[in-house]
Amino acid sequence: MSAYDQWPGFFGLNAALVRAFGVESATAYLNWAPVVLGLLLLPVLVLLYRTFTEDWRLVWTGVWIFQLANWVGQDYLAPQGFAYLLHLTVLAVVLRHFVLPGSAGRLRDRTFLDPAAAAVPPPTGRRQRAVCVLILAPTIVAINAAHQLTPVMLCVSLFALLFTRRYRNLGLLAVAGALMLAWDLTMGRPLFTETLGTLRESLGELTRNSRAGYAGQLTGPGPELAGRANVLMVLAVAVLAAVAVFARRRLTRSALPLLLVSAAPLPLFVVNDYGGEMLFRVYLFGLPGAAFFAAAALVPAAGAIRGASARARTVRRRVASVALPVSLVALAAGFLPSYYGKERMNYTPPAETALVTRAIDRAPEGSLVLAATGSFPRALHRYDRLEHWFFAEQELPENERMLADPARYLADGIPPGTRAYVILTRTQDVYTAGEGLLPPGGFATLRDELAASPLFTVVEEHPYGVVLEHRSPAR
Repeated sequence: MSAYDQWPGFFGLNAALVRAFGVESATAYLNWAPVVLGLLLLPVLVLLYRTFTEDWRLVWTGVWIFQLANWVGQDYLAPQGFAYLLHLTVLAVVLRHFVLPGSAGRLRDRTFLDPAAAAVPPPTGRRQRAVCVLILAPTIVAINAAHQLTPVMLCVSLFALLFTRRYRNLGLLAVAGALMLAWDLTMGRPLFTETLGTLRESLGELTRNSRAGYAGQLTGPGPELAGRANVLMVLAVAVLAAVAVFARRRLTRSALPLLLVSAAPLPLFVVNDYGGEMLFRVYLFGLPGAAFFAAAALVPAAGAIRGASARARTVRRRVASVALPVSLVALAAGFLPSYYGKERMNYTPPAETALVTRAIDRAPEGSLVLAATGSFPRALHRYDRLEHWFFAEQELPENERMLADPARYLADGIPPGTRAYVILTRTQDVYTAGEGLLPPGGFATLRDELAASPLFTVVEEHPYGVVLEHRSPAR
């Protein structure tokens, strides 16, 4: 719970919403979060893309590709989706209102620009930029209070803009970096120092830091299909974006800041694996720019084929008229398994929820709750009164060693004199198999071995799960 406790801004806002709406809990509106966040992102993306193009076809195609390619699943009611919206808002304001005087050069000359490109926004003076920094500071504070990774992404994005003449502004970067460090060294100090302690192991480990998850291979038809679709979606967007970057060099030159911002998170692969999620977060933060350039590969500009013969222009227009709808339909088809392929992990039957609630309500204060993973309903119910050990959230080899004698493995990890309960549910079974935490059949072995062991007593058994209590030698 350290990340939630030390970056509680989103949860404080959510508590305020619950009181303002007069509802019992966030369950009254949480299912609307993907729709609301998606709608709130629309004007931000439009503002971002309109900074670099005057072609509304390119703007809306980029927005559409972004929505279809955003399969990462961080749009639920959680800190990342909220902080991501604020992150893009800050970048949109910076790219429109932080242009240095005399830095545009020929990028305001229509004859030099791509026909679809927008001229560089008007320059701003030092005083105007200082006012903008003051206006953006509360938003940056909100980002730092809500999420631990997004401030890092914001800082590396602002740093990347220093490589352009247009946005060589050290002031905003200094403010963003100071606010991030101030939070990390105060409110977030425990987790921040713990993360620094792991850098020696993760620094430079590109292969490990860029892998999906932290265990074995995905298993099961849903996760396997979703994994293949994820890879194909990434490749499709990356290939289209690369085509535009090289084929429409004038547009790339004028939209270089957006390209740099999208590529800025890539070096984080060198630093840390972020619990096996760095691959997904780098993709998420690089997606706005990638979607824009992917759209540029599909939406032709008449001037881009200037000088070509009439026959060549006709052929290119016909190819583009087919490529655009085909690509969008293909991305829509890929979005479905990419986004919904793990639905069995996300849906929990009401009977399972009730089983977990009863088990946790029965546990005395200070008890230890053990589960294969924390991905099951009500896993953190009464989290402030109980301890938790999600024992299978580790490397697969260690889990295979655990399965050799699961009862002894767990019993040895329970502190003497501690009341301990093991909760194993259907959702955990699906999740551990789908994420490769346990080998095929491993969860069934775990459940059967613990139920048969004299070290544990079955408290309640149900088709959707089982609850066991550890037989402490002290009792």
